[in-house]
Amino acid sequence: MERIQKILARGGIASRRHAEQLITEGRVRVNGRVVTELGTKADPRKDRVEVDGKRVVAEQHVYVVLHKPRGVVATMSDPEGRPTVRELLASVGGRVFPVGRLDFATSGVLLATNDGELADGLLHPRKAVPKTYVVKVKGKMTAEDIDRWRKGVRLEDGMTLPADGKLLRYEGDKTWFELTIKEGRNQQIRRMGEATRFPVMRLARVMFAEITAEGLRPGQWRHLTREELVALKKAYGVPRAIPAPPASTAASARRARKPPARTEPRPDARSSKSSGHPSKAQPQTVGPRYGGGAPGRRSYETTEDWGGGARRGSSGGRFARDDARSERPYPELGGGRGGRTRTTGTSGGPATTRGGDRVKTRRG
Repeated sequence: MERIQKILARGGIASRRHAEQLITEGRVRVNGRVVTELGTKADPRKDRVEVDGKRVVAEQHVYVVLHKPRGVVATMSDPEGRPTVRELLASVGGRVFPVGRLDFATSGVLLATNDGELADGLLHPRKAVPKTYVVKVKGKMTAEDIDRWRKGVRLEDGMTLPADGKLLRYEGDKTWFELTIKEGRNQQIRRMGEATRFPVMRLARVMFAEITAEGLRPGQWRHLTREELVALKKAYGVPRAIPAPPASTAASARRARKPPARTEPRPDARSSKSSGHPSKAQPQTVGPRYGGGAPGRRSYETTEDWGGGARRGSSGGRFARDDARSERPYPELGGGRGGRTRTTGTSGGPATTRGGDRVKTRRG
């Protein structure tokens, strides 16, 4: 016997919280009887559970990561008629819903699934899921300014939790930096910018719970690999048997496991062994309308959408690592509004390395 909301979540109907709302609204029936009490249990193998007259049937879980473009709402519908991620996820082949949200003007990593239990785990405040962003603000921030963001900023709904921050580069009187937070307040980073008088001009999420969209252009998605699912469920969900990804995705992942050639050795083999980046599956595309760069944990393309040469390292210790080059970290990446430097691998020049990470530069 299981609680009704758990059955609905496992059936991909809704997250547990939304399932509770469906129950209290009287939209759920068990064997023809309306259920409104949240503690009600049923046997999914014997009892007939319905929502709005439709029977709940357990479906195979699907897990994808989408590179959400700017100008798209991170919901399946929008009363204002704006573009939504429904269009981008239409080719997934199953009904999925976004895990959390990204602002209309924010791009980057967005997970989507029909696994309500895992979605609840990823969104629960007690799990403290890390979310990493690349931020562009108006004004030239000092190390002390970024340290203030790291320690916490007082907002109207209270002090923000401690965060990790790292200066990336300056662009005239503007600053690019990286910020990792472990809470999910509404428009938190933009409000932190207003509170500290550094208005946010660009915002992109490059990592969510260790999952990146590396290699994906805006509007593209891919299935999570088995390794990624195992890590996610172990850290944030209920450990269960992990379904294998589609055959085409698995084949692509196996081909991708061959390590790329490098022009110089890694400086620290132990750090590469511990990072455990899983192989990425073949991305899916919905067309050329969302051109631009793809955010990734180790590197990402810098275009007009990103505005400069920001590159993420592959290990921790962020602030201490950048003291010696805080004025312009990674100058070889160039950047700026007029620049276009590729650091992710769909095309470009020969591969080089820096700090154990692959960096691609343009030909010519």
